[in-house]
Amino acid sequence: MQTFSKIFFRGLLTLLPIAVTIYIVYSAVIILENFLGSVLRQILPEYYPGLGLLLTLILIFLFGLMLNNLIAARLMGWLERRFSSVPFIQAIYAPLRDLMNLFSKKDTNTKQSVVLVSIGETGAKAMGLVTRENFHDLPMDGAADGKVAVYFPFSYGLGGYTFLVPRSSVTEINIPIERAMSLAITGWVKSDKNEEIK
Repeated sequence: MQTFSKIFFRGLLTLLPIAVTIYIVYSAVIILENFLGSVLRQILPEYYPGLGLLLTLILIFLFGLMLNNLIAARLMGWLERRFSSVPFIQAIYAPLRDLMNLFSKKDTNTKQSVVLVSIGETGAKAMGLVTRENFHDLPMDGAADGKVAVYFPFSYGLGGYTFLVPRSSVTEINIPIERAMSLAITGWVKSDKNEEIK
């Protein structure tokens, strides 16, 4: 019976991440398919499954291509400023935009790096992401001088804390942001004894 339980849980622990990943990818495909698929079904005399997904991906690519145009980029900047001036929309749009910028290299003025932060005199360290080094646009009255904003994500869940910490307690480490988030979310669980940080 003990062997059966061991085999079962080994299969479960192997299959569950695969199943969840497939489910998330499948859900994303369905959402993209339905984004324009429902409209195309009413317009086209004959609809082929996957056409909505294909058209959505083409539109996303064309939108990104259009942003390389100076006029379109200025128009998008104007639209972003309008979104940021409406209180309710700003509360939704601004955090989502900042989160997307965290994983892109678009904002070259903001240093987004993985760091270890010293905690007191214990020698303990916590891994976080530097999200801001400049506070000139905020009414901090000097409270943030010599400090950086570091985001510490929660393990096994969404959310986290952001602290302003002294620059002297921060040590930058050479790990990609995506890898650091993966380590933080899983609580640094090591799935493979031969695993190396890439």
